[in-house]
Amino acid sequence: MTDTAPVRLLVCDDHVVVRAGLLALLGSAPDIEVVGEAGTGEEAVALAAKLAPDVVLMDLQLGEGIDGVEATRRITSAAAPAPHVLVLTTYDTDADITRAIEAGATGYLLKAERPEELFSAIQAASQGRTALSPPVASRVMARMRAPHPTLTDRERDILGQLSQGLGNRDIARALFISEATVKTHLGRIYDKLGVDTRAGAVSVAKEQRLLP
Repeated sequence: MTDTAPVRLLVCDDHVVVRAGLLALLGSAPDIEVVGEAGTGEEAVALAAKLAPDVVLMDLQLGEGIDGVEATRRITSAAAPAPHVLVLTTYDTDADITRAIEAGATGYLLKAERPEELFSAIQAASQGRTALSPPVASRVMARMRAPHPTLTDRERDILGQLSQGLGNRDIARALFISEATVKTHLGRIYDKLGVDTRAGAVSVAKEQRLLP
């Protein structure tokens, strides 16, 4: 047992079985006290305000309603002292990491980590210290060292259309090119930005000011 008060933790994950497993695991840590659990982003925001935990353990994909990133943004922007948010997810794309950190997450951990790493990350987050899984830390450092990707004028045009929510067919019509050409350019854009979804491409493009 430790002499200090346990970290008050709120767990948010939309999968009931996963959440139950986390609660059982966290219950074995003497310096962590789970004060609540949430299955949606909206519920996490409400419980964070009501229970005032030290840390919110947040999944990113939460089914219907707001996602973990938006929930993180709302929780961390609340009146001080706002809880720290530690993301615990299976997703480690550049876009997911960037969105979570920009939303105010203190740490970003992958679900593949060992229990001891999770416990340590929760303790670090409670003190406002950054906690990153090694693969995530490597991606962050690589992004910081790498120059911004260079997009062609056509790729920027397509990215601009993408940011407006247009599908491939509408983009093709707007730019007077074929759908096949749009798909080819999208593949190159994804590769350059290190993403694999349309939303991810738009998110990274906004962050790096690549939109026309």
